[in-house]
Amino acid sequence: MGCRSILPEFRECGREQSVPMDELDDLDHRILSALHALGADPRVARVARALSRTGEHAALWLAAGALGAALDGARRGAWLRATALTAGAHAAGTVVKHVVRRPRPSRLAPRVRTVGRHSFPSSHATSATAAAVAYGGLGVYAAAPLAAAMCLSRLVTGVHHPSDVVAGAALGAATARWGARWTREGRRG
Repeated sequence: MGCRSILPEFRECGREQSVPMDELDDLDHRILSALHALGADPRVARVARALSRTGEHAALWLAAGALGAALDGARRGAWLRATALTAGAHAAGTVVKHVVRRPRPSRLAPRVRTVGRHSFPSSHATSATAAAVAYGGLGVYAAAPLAAAMCLSRLVTGVHHPSDVVAGAALGAATARWGARWTREGRRG
């Protein structure tokens, strides 16, 4: 059995099977189209736009962390460290975005304006998931469903491919898990 090219730098040979990138792109577009269609309901679009605005530059999550630090004096240090992890995850996502430079979806009309032209990974998903993990470790379990809603809002507004959101969420979760012990105890590990 011969080899066939999937991408110029990758080849599929022998019994190994791989999903061609065209099929992944098609799946990304089909999922995005289905979720973007939900925004035809003005109530859904309004909520998605609000989540997108409050998630810009991780503003909602950083404000929540600062509020937690102000109100929970006994765990102020843990709150500040969780907030720092959230900010760090957001910064990491922004760096990756500038390296990868994947363009935003172009087949659908976006429902919000974006700060930048690049979409991989979703910085909203990165910071939202980092905050959900970090603040969840401090007992704020409502952060997880709010983070999930923020991740979905990026698809409903049509400004990210689903794979951007998944990658951003993975980066945010990994960053927060990496710093979990530091958040709780002030030590990395």
